[in-house]
Amino acid sequence: MKRKLWLLLFVLVALGSSAQKNVYGFSVQDADGQRVSLKQYKGKVLLIVNTATRCGFTPQYKELEALYEKYHEQGFEVLDFPCNQFGEQAPGSIREIHSFCTANFDIRFPQFDKVDVNGENAIPLYIYLKERKGFEGFDLDDKIGAMLDKMLEQQDPDFRQKSDIKWNFTKFLVDKHGKVVRRFEPTAKMSDVEAAVECLLK
Repeated sequence: MKRKLWLLLFVLVALGSSAQKNVYGFSVQDADGQRVSLKQYKGKVLLIVNTATRCGFTPQYKELEALYEKYHEQGFEVLDFPCNQFGEQAPGSIREIHSFCTANFDIRFPQFDKVDVNGENAIPLYIYLKERKGFEGFDLDDKIGAMLDKMLEQQDPDFRQKSDIKWNFTKFLVDKHGKVVRRFEPTAKMSDVEAAVECLLK
């Protein structure tokens, strides 16, 4: 009976995510444990990122902050969701993570509570994001991209066909209408991310 109820709940959550027309139907938990509706970001261009503080990609925090500072006044937001699902590279509480990020990268963009982005505990927002934009591959000309591709293939030969988040610092770009328009893997060049942001802000 419990298994049937769990399956029903899972289906309802999945259907709820699928039924959303944009990201504004979702609410998330901020670093203070308060629920925040994404409706407050209507009309803005969003870059939604799952992050980690002990990852080879962690220096991207600096690039994300630079992007935020450059375009924030034009209606751009970075929404940061720390996640410990990839190599357990986001340890500690959200308070500890936030202190690290402000001390080392002086981040000013919104940082939300730690979340799961894959699996049965993935938050509905991430279920929706993955439904809208699946995995399109790593940059195999990038040394780390090739390494990740090989590592993940050893773990799961079919990983390329699945929309799951593959690693820290995967980015979803959302337009001013709340539509998910691009997905950038962590190996994507930040210059490519910036060009896409600029295009949506015009």
